[in-house]
Amino acid sequence: MNYFGELISLTVALSWTMSALFFEYAGKKIGSLSVNLIRLLFAFVMLGGMLYIFTGSMLPVGADGDTWMWMSLSGLVGFVFGDLCLFYSYLVITARFSQLLMTLAPPFAALFGWMLLGERLSAGGFLGMAVTLTGIAISVLKRGSNGEQAVIKEGVAQIESESVQKQSAGEKSGKHTRIVGNLHLHLPLKGVLLGVGGALGQGLGIVLSKQGMISYHEAIGADSPIGSFVPFAATQMRIITGVVGFVLIILLSGRLEVFKGALKNRKGMIATFFGSIFGPFVGVSLSLMAVQYTNTAIASTIMATTPIIIIVPYILLYKKRISAIEILGAILSVAGVSLFFLL
Repeated sequence: MNYFGELISLTVALSWTMSALFFEYAGKKIGSLSVNLIRLLFAFVMLGGMLYIFTGSMLPVGADGDTWMWMSLSGLVGFVFGDLCLFYSYLVITARFSQLLMTLAPPFAALFGWMLLGERLSAGGFLGMAVTLTGIAISVLKRGSNGEQAVIKEGVAQIESESVQKQSAGEKSGKHTRIVGNLHLHLPLKGVLLGVGGALGQGLGIVLSKQGMISYHEAIGADSPIGSFVPFAATQMRIITGVVGFVLIILLSGRLEVFKGALKNRKGMIATFFGSIFGPFVGVSLSLMAVQYTNTAIASTIMATTPIIIIVPYILLYKKRISAIEILGAILSVAGVSLFFLL
């Protein structure tokens, strides 16, 4: 049996792990909003160069109005809304917990795939959603009468301020959201909601992208020589939309000077550049390629293993103490996602 799509999806998971680590670091240096726009500009140049070599144009060739519509919607939902939430969550709850919450992306993808593309959503899919939510819950919820156990083990969260170059160090807070009984959310609620927003954006974005690529293939024809580069051209369309979206946000929010300052931060720019290679250039493009060769939910399942993979660098590089229950939660959340593939 051909597992080409599954192998691509695993490569995406490894790529996104590296991307998350670089972007978390960059966000602490120059702010999540600046990182989002700069990494898309880097990705536009890299993808444009590749497309120019193989198709003769830095811009997508042969895309019709329907393709641009679907890919633009995907860019707005996935890049602008989803990644804006995700990158900010890196600063509030760290990339490790943000990526754990991103295991909600496959259930969102399966749900929207069923609603928009008519893909099958089985009973196993609903079971997978329940298991994934259970895994996330045991990772982010703690028992404690007064929240005394509800302290973020990751250390001081970096919170983005108006002057992004002088980021607030945040604080270890004893104020944690009580869920039910003596169960408390041991992460800032804001960060959790941002992480969920990131998962929602990615899940819906990838479904919109798949519909856009279907339109793209229909527009160029089955025998077109650029057919193999549709995922990369589709990503370029999403990036263009994302750039426009973030430019408008920066201008309307009055953060142009902050953005200019970010461009002068050498460490932040280097981290953003490498994150751009592993993220929008390699990761996102291959994720679109993966859904061409396998079911959307299957591809999303394998790509969702990032929360497990990312534990390794946090232990080896950052010397973080990660509890057994948190590791179990990450494994269980991914196991729940895998039910979309196994059942």
